[in-house]
Amino acid sequence: MSTPEERLAELGLTVPEVVKPLAVYVPAVRTGSYVYTAGQLPMRSGELMATGKVGAEVTAEEAKACAQQCALNAIAAVRSEIGELSAVKRVVKVVVFVASTPDFTGQPGVANGASELLGSVFGDAGVHARSAVGVAALPLDAPVEVEIVVEV
Repeated sequence: MSTPEERLAELGLTVPEVVKPLAVYVPAVRTGSYVYTAGQLPMRSGELMATGKVGAEVTAEEAKACAQQCALNAIAAVRSEIGELSAVKRVVKVVVFVASTPDFTGQPGVANGASELLGSVFGDAGVHARSAVGVAALPLDAPVEVEIVVEV
């Protein structure tokens, strides 16, 4: 069976550098058998992939791609705590925040960008509970933010 890193490579992806915190917090914390990530923005090569609200400046498809990048950044935060992604026994919970216009109701579809990536990378262990929440604004005017909890 292939490793999570090998499955990422098959998708044409690599685990990025951990995104530096924007304020006073750490990217991930391990306690007991769980790793909790801080909210991860859609940062790629040090810049946000998009800014604005979903349903206005950002399309649902763009936001879904942002959610995937957020999940990839969360994977990087997890790996920084545990060393090897193969130590992940289960993705337990995913929370996706979507900065969206009041009339936008497609948050679950946006969140699928994160969920689909986690499923592809971790297989059955990537199937998780999830919340997809519409919010008024996110840090740096990001359209999406994702946090995950994994069991190791």
